[in-house]
Amino acid sequence: MRRIMQRTPSPSPEPGPYGKPLSGWRLRIYGVIFESDTPAGRAFDVALVCLIIASVVVVVLDSMASIHANHRELLTALEWVFTVLFTVEYAARLACVRHPLKYALSFYGIIDLLAVLPTYLAVLVPGLHALIDVRVLRLLRIFRILKLGAYVAEYSALGRALAASRRKILVFLSFVLMVVLVMGTLMYVVEGAENGFTSIPLGIYWAITTMTTVGFGDITPHTSLGRLIASVMMLLGWGTLAVPTGIVTAEFTAQKLQGPDGRTRTCPECLSEGHSTAAHFCRDCGAPLPPWEQGTTGAP
Repeated sequence: MRRIMQRTPSPSPEPGPYGKPLSGWRLRIYGVIFESDTPAGRAFDVALVCLIIASVVVVVLDSMASIHANHRELLTALEWVFTVLFTVEYAARLACVRHPLKYALSFYGIIDLLAVLPTYLAVLVPGLHALIDVRVLRLLRIFRILKLGAYVAEYSALGRALAASRRKILVFLSFVLMVVLVMGTLMYVVEGAENGFTSIPLGIYWAITTMTTVGFGDITPHTSLGRLIASVMMLLGWGTLAVPTGIVTAEFTAQKLQGPDGRTRTCPECLSEGHSTAAHFCRDCGAPLPPWEQGTTGAP
């Protein structure tokens, strides 16, 4: 008699980097904030992107003396409106994940904190402006623009392409480092201190500005041999700058051929995420996945 072995689903890893709630209001809020494939999630992301851009525009306008003098009250009121809205968003993120501290210490958690911290610091610490310049607070507010990376898919694609090609880029940078080191030392020997090349680090600086085609012109070769070396460096720079572009472009193409991998399609049984739109069964527990439709995540 054939014995049919029924596979017991193995425990799946915790979905999401911060822990997705299993049910209740926290799950609903999580779906709106962290899952961008739902209509509510897309609307939330669009609204948040608009708020981020508007808040950065307010900070930039506030740094202009004429606008600050004429519209100081309006800009201050808008700054507080943005701060309160970002504070509510930050609190909602901490409330809907299972590991709030893990999110708070993550990259985007720190960025979210920096988006609201400066305004409160200026109020809670009366002598803050005597300790640090107000431009430091404006600098921290500009960090809000980094929040865009969590809501624009192209940023994630760029990050994946750079991460996948990091070894090739490191090899390329090491090659460039060797070239500028050799050429900078050579120019120090050929030109000498009388022509401005007083040290090897200064020669390396010239080699970097020449190879990157920046060419500030503060240090230039005067001898015929030095000009020949400079010409070689310029031509080499043209060809070298195309290398990292080709590396990253190749990774973009490879990711595009692999198909969409940024979906938040969720298994209704174990809540594991990231399933392909063409998948029929969960890769973790083996449960059947509901048919994927545009604008859904597959979650109940």
